[in-house]
Amino acid sequence: MSATLLRSIPDAAPSDPLLVATALAERLAATAVQRDRDGGHAFDEREWIRASGLLTLSIPTEFGGQGAPWPVVYQTIRILARADSALAHVFGFHHLQLAGIRLYGSAQQQRHLLTATVEQGLFWGNALNPLDQRTTALRGADGFILNGVKSFSSGSVGSDWLTVSAWDAAAGEALIGVVPTAQPGVRVQADWDAFGQKQTDSGNVHFDQVHLPAQYVLQAPGLAPTAQATLRSQVAQLIMANLYLGIASGAFDSAREYTREQSRPWFASGVDSAADDPLIQHRYGQLWLLLRPAQVLADHAAHELERAFNKGALLTARERGEVAVAVAEAKALSHRAGIEISSQMFELTGARATSAKFGYDRFWRNVRVHTLHDPIDYKLRDLGRYVLDGSVPEPTAYS
Repeated sequence: MSATLLRSIPDAAPSDPLLVATALAERLAATAVQRDRDGGHAFDEREWIRASGLLTLSIPTEFGGQGAPWPVVYQTIRILARADSALAHVFGFHHLQLAGIRLYGSAQQQRHLLTATVEQGLFWGNALNPLDQRTTALRGADGFILNGVKSFSSGSVGSDWLTVSAWDAAAGEALIGVVPTAQPGVRVQADWDAFGQKQTDSGNVHFDQVHLPAQYVLQAPGLAPTAQATLRSQVAQLIMANLYLGIASGAFDSAREYTREQSRPWFASGVDSAADDPLIQHRYGQLWLLLRPAQVLADHAAHELERAFNKGALLTARERGEVAVAVAEAKALSHRAGIEISSQMFELTGARATSAKFGYDRFWRNVRVHTLHDPIDYKLRDLGRYVLDGSVPEPTAYS
């Protein structure tokens, strides 16, 4: 762990990830507004994450990791997202790739890849986008040859390894594998230009005659995933829910601080402080009732995911479906909290709070971009089906 981080949290033990995350978040917050304006690749800040030791958080202790349960991993993501949701996204998706290794990989693959991640301080990126089938896999003598491109590849810029999916036309199915980012034929294109989440390194990854050895194929084409393996989509969806919650919390805290310290009471309010205005108090109460239930549901879903993970191969399809329901609840409410709080905060703080020096608009821009990852209406549909006839969501890459 970085000595700088430890010095910033007196009496903190290196093994306390939430305190380490809090110190890291404070450090990221100092430059978050300016980096949001600039965009690009946050090389130094990603190195701070690496130095913090948090990249090993979800790796089981048998492979040298910290073995933190999923509720702790998600709390860490949420803490970072309050300060910098783009780098929290990169951090969360690193742990998504590690979860994929645990869910898809053989015992030998898990030991090799997870141990290497700890020993070498590896940072993982994503090139798995299941809706983008432009990357193809052609079977060779020892594995596959990959060609094509993958979009929305979060964390790819500056990564050490990538998880990749590729379409095998002969099998009519996709495979999932891992490759070193620096491998010949892999080219990461840093062209992410959305108006929010600017430093998520989510550009395109190009593959030109890239050799994927059989030992790095986590899931071969045509192999039906187990109920356990399909938990990867739930890990991903709950990462997003906690990103939205972190953004909502950051917006709420920023608005509250501004109201307390800088807002001027409206002339008709009859009070000397904006915080004493009963209408302002009423509105903050409404926002709190968006934020607090979303936090409760996200924590509940994290515990349900942890239980499912611990069941391993004994997990049933129905149990997996119940996890998907819990995650859908958390994501839907976190989505709503993030959008509403990051927008309504300006009605409570007033015109002066729109000054560019505060950068408060980043909360709305970031959550608006990220909540478009997959349609929230399909989560609501899944929940509606569940309450009407008891059916659970079908396993897909998004449900």
